[in-house]
Amino acid sequence: MRPPVKPDRPFAEPWHGKLFALTHALVGAGHFTWSDWTTHFGVALERARVLDNSTDGSDYYDTWLEALERFLADRRHTDLDQIEALEAAWTAAYLRTPHGAPVEL
Repeated sequence: MRPPVKPDRPFAEPWHGKLFALTHALVGAGHFTWSDWTTHFGVALERARVLDNSTDGSDYYDTWLEALERFLADRRHTDLDQIEALEAAWTAAYLRTPHGAPVEL
């Protein structure tokens, strides 16, 4: 289980903040509106709640990431095959990188 979010730290993990910032930047660049995003994300959160029966919120940003990937693919800003290939490349790079060294593709 992930640690709870502390009041002085709005995101439990650094990647949570980066994901929020990325979404904010995409809205700012005009790729979609907050209204469109929140509608899509709300549906994804409800689906995750029904499927996982999760109530502790620990999967919130995992759901956000999956929803954003699908949202961008649905709007033809990317495709899911490209996302999967990039994720696989980063996973392979992580697994071959010595502990403490920066991960590079």
